[in-house]
Amino acid sequence: MTETPLGEGTRAVRAGLPEPLQYEPTLPGPVFAAHFHLSGDPTGPYTYGRDSNPTWTHLERAIGELEAPGEDVHTVSFASGMAAISAVVMSQLRTGDAVVLPDDGYQALPLLREQLEAFGIEVRTAPTRNDSQLAVLDGARLLWIETPSNPGLDVCDVRRLAEAAHAAGALVAVDNTLATPLGQRPLDLGADFSVASDTKGMTGHGDVLLGHVTCRDAERAAEVRRWRKIVGAIPGPMEAWLAHRSLATLQLRSDRQNATALALAEVLERRADVTGLRYPGLPGDPSHKVAAQQMRRFGCVVSFVLPDRAHAERFLAALRLVDDATSFGGVRSTAERRGRWGGDDVPEGFIRFSVGAEDAGDLLADVTRALDEAAGTA
Repeated sequence: MTETPLGEGTRAVRAGLPEPLQYEPTLPGPVFAAHFHLSGDPTGPYTYGRDSNPTWTHLERAIGELEAPGEDVHTVSFASGMAAISAVVMSQLRTGDAVVLPDDGYQALPLLREQLEAFGIEVRTAPTRNDSQLAVLDGARLLWIETPSNPGLDVCDVRRLAEAAHAAGALVAVDNTLATPLGQRPLDLGADFSVASDTKGMTGHGDVLLGHVTCRDAERAAEVRRWRKIVGAIPGPMEAWLAHRSLATLQLRSDRQNATALALAEVLERRADVTGLRYPGLPGDPSHKVAAQQMRRFGCVVSFVLPDRAHAERFLAALRLVDDATSFGGVRSTAERRGRWGGDDVPEGFIRFSVGAEDAGDLLADVTRALDEAAGTA
């Protein structure tokens, strides 16, 4: 008899839990330990706190079950998303290699580029849209994909890019932060590495910094894990435990946030003072066709442009249910004028809006009122 696959919500609730033991908690508490009892040769799973920790083990198993249900994959957790990104890049590249990065990705990527070039690694860039990275793949060792891109929300065809990269002898890593494994599974689309900042939607409460890397190849995972050991970019046990606890509500949060994000995009679509609206879930979005082929959920982030900087600042100041803060994916809605950081090629009035778990009616009413106030029509 074939076992019926678990639903996504059930899997999120149960992922990574140990076998039940009488009188023990269902999710063991965080293990705070710099070292462990260790006699003889260091052959056991837990020897020193920089190498391994039981709390990491539970979290990594849980994430692996979400990234590739029913498969034998390897997950390595990190102290932040950038630690996870750096581990993949630095463990796989050597002096003289070439890497392809998106030129419209996360704003810390230019810093990474500078460091790679200082190490004698060639860095090529191209936009996410239209699968433009295909044009600069020849001879590359690693292709780095970010889809949907942050903050512009462009989408590329992961399967197409992965097939082309592998044919050219390159490895493929996908930054899946915005989608989460419930929205998109990069390994199923051909990627060698699925990477994310778990600070965002995976944990969803804006109270921890974490990241992870998942891959099928045990040797690649060992290389990533070795880099974590070298630089010591390890997660704290409390953060790892909080993350595992938070995964249980991932589907609930994602469904509410994604539904409200689409509703918000539909409201913004009707506004004359809003331009440059992007949300992959909108049927009219330039990325919708490709996104619908590879994504099961379109994410909680909506981006749009207001007429100028002052207009955007008035809008943000008028919001009552939305925090003016960076990051995204949390249960409390956030919005920011992204140009304030100076690292993204966006207009001065560009807004990145992360939809939280508030009641949709309340949130949409707040945004509409704030837009009206900012435009002087309230």
